[in-house]
Amino acid sequence: MKALLPARLRGAPVVPVVRLSGVIGAVTPLRPGLTLAGVAKMLERAFSMRNAKAVALVINSPGGSPVQSRQIYLRIRQLAAEKKLPVLVFVEDVAASGGYMIACAGDEIFCDPSSIIGSIGVVGGSFGLQELIKKIGIERRLYTAGEHKAMLDPFLPENPDDVARLKKIQREIHALFISLVKESRTTRLKGADDLLFTGEYWAGDSAVTLGLADAIGDLRGVLRARFGDKVATPVVAPAAGLLSGLLGRRAAGAGSLGATGLGWAGMAEELISAVETRSIWARFGF
Repeated sequence: MKALLPARLRGAPVVPVVRLSGVIGAVTPLRPGLTLAGVAKMLERAFSMRNAKAVALVINSPGGSPVQSRQIYLRIRQLAAEKKLPVLVFVEDVAASGGYMIACAGDEIFCDPSSIIGSIGVVGGSFGLQELIKKIGIERRLYTAGEHKAMLDPFLPENPDDVARLKKIQREIHALFISLVKESRTTRLKGADDLLFTGEYWAGDSAVTLGLADAIGDLRGVLRARFGDKVATPVVAPAAGLLSGLLGRRAAGAGSLGATGLGWAGMAEELISAVETRSIWARFGF
């Protein structure tokens, strides 16, 4: 009878696996990215699993929202401390920018030789459309209360003071990112600050040499070597209850309505979202 039970109920060592994949932060209502709200339940289930000896995180993300990245990082570390479980991170294609911030929640980081790791920096961008609307005969009308409320409006000429303010904010966020990496990786970091924290990224072997990752290794091989051939690695998936199923079908239906359901504005937002998501991945060659 015992042989019919799942391995985790027979006393075999268990390492729950949580997959964190995609751009971080809300993209659009119909194309959500990684957020704390979206992954919190999965993380809690993984850290609460019976006979767990560690928790494995599989990360494949080019980054995104620094706020959501840090919140996910903090939740992982809080759960690890509460449950007294080590966290092993396995990087697939990319753990860059916010994706690397989340990877730093691991006690150890493993990667493939071709993984892309790093990009410890902050980026923001926009377009200057003021000449375009002038050319096609559109007059911009914008009404604000507050001197800087329309800061960096893409339909207005760029203001050097506004750019300076944005860069100041970026430097503050960058400093927080650097501090988190240093606190997480401590003495394992082998490169100088002016190398590691410029926003540059590296392939797996170089990342290991620089101390951004600990070793080359894949999930199955590392876990078997550490916990034995009988180790169970259940994948903790997002909840698939009635409510989530209904919401999923609703979203799928809305996506298939085209212009009649979403409206042209909604279609444009989805298109822009898709282009932005693709451009984030493309920065790392994917």
